[in-house]
Amino acid sequence: QVQLVESGGGLVQAGGSLRLSCAASRSTFSIASMGWYRQAPGKQRELVAVISSGGSTNYADSVKGRFTISRDNAKNTVYLQMNSLKPEDTAVYYCKAIMVLTSYWGQGTQVTVSS
Repeated sequence: QVQLVESGGGLVQAGGSLRLSCAASRSTFSIASMGWYRQAPGKQRELVAVISSGGSTNYADSVKGRFTISRDNAKNTVYLQMNSLKPEDTAVYYCKAIMVLTSYWGQGTQVTVSS
């Protein structure tokens, strides 16, 4: 079992920045990949960024060059640095821990970008 707690969401103006954090209840060394997803009202949940245990990253086209995912295994934490935010980035952002046979979700944190 892995509990995930996201933080760092909030209200920001377009062009601003936020950093989301996802703290895991156990060592992230044992977690194959960790990712950030988002869900806007009326839309399906979508992948934003993912980072493997080896540090390889992958991003949605819509956030490439603006968002950066990173992980600190010593703190059991994954981060999402979001720069140059746009109103269309408004959503609930969820952290996901992907294990070999299962996965776990956090409760989500709201990000609202005003124009």
